[in-house]
Amino acid sequence: MNRLSCFFLTIGLCIGLSNAKWNEKNSVHFKNSLGRNNILKINCLSNDDNLGFHFLRPGETYEFSFHDSVFKTEFFCDLWQGPNFKFHAGFTGYEGGGLIVHYGKQNFWEAREDGIYFTHGQKIPKLEYTWN
Repeated sequence: MNRLSCFFLTIGLCIGLSNAKWNEKNSVHFKNSLGRNNILKINCLSNDDNLGFHFLRPGETYEFSFHDSVFKTEFFCDLWQGPNFKFHAGFTGYEGGGLIVHYGKQNFWEAREDGIYFTHGQKIPKLEYTWN
């Protein structure tokens, strides 16, 4: 077997063993669980994309999806809330790519009055960041 065939066989095995959903996009989800009339302002960006500002009323959600890069995939997110959006939290909303490419990975972020909660969906959300 030549080297090129070995390379593709190795890549195919790595993809097959890493996750059965090999072509499924990754996604980042945000939910506004703040108090009544408290709007959540969101802006996420990567090295390639600025996803713009999104405004969520309580109970509303926003999500975006993408494929990991073979180099590195990172989305930095800023959230604001409160009167004149004076409370802020900035964090890495998604990190992946590089040697391990993810397929179907989901990050769930929930904005509450006491901070930002996180889960991948299988467990109860945990407080990750507080408002500044």
